[in-house]
Amino acid sequence: MTHADAQRRFTSIYYEHHPQVYAYAVSRAGRDLADDVVGETFLIAWRKLASVPADAPLPWLLGVARNVVRRRYHAEVRQAALAVELRAWVDDAQHDVADGVTEKAAMLAALAALGDDDRELLTLVAWHGLSPREAARVVGCSTATYSVRLHRARKRLQQALSAPAKAERRTPINLTSKEFSR
Repeated sequence: MTHADAQRRFTSIYYEHHPQVYAYAVSRAGRDLADDVVGETFLIAWRKLASVPADAPLPWLLGVARNVVRRRYHAEVRQAALAVELRAWVDDAQHDVADGVTEKAAMLAALAALGDDDRELLTLVAWHGLSPREAARVVGCSTATYSVRLHRARKRLQQALSAPAKAERRTPINLTSKEFSR
């Protein structure tokens, strides 16, 4: 492959998959470090372009991004940063007046209550749109193992959603009060 061919292939991969890799980086490392993770991921992709599968580069890229995140953080730091981000999303959701905000807040709170591995299993399929086969490649296991883990993660998510609401949950704003009827 000539240098020009390599540049064209890399450019194509970059423009096609940058949004998904960025979304994955945000979900795993937080917004503050997502650009660094994406940059390092695509630097590795450029250096190892011959190793990037031509038929399905996204799972390979997400696998690289996953390894970048793991190298950059200890598991505790990564989970704490993600928990902070999820709490911020729950707080934002509680102020949203759109239909479904209760379900959104409950889902985000349930996700925050799960372990890091369960969140990753669920978001690879639900958020990033990967097939179980592709997601299994990202996590480094067989499709069957991934499917079992995903099933168990879904059960734990359902249990978290069914758990009684915490007393600290905020009281909804009464929009019919005189204060809001202007």
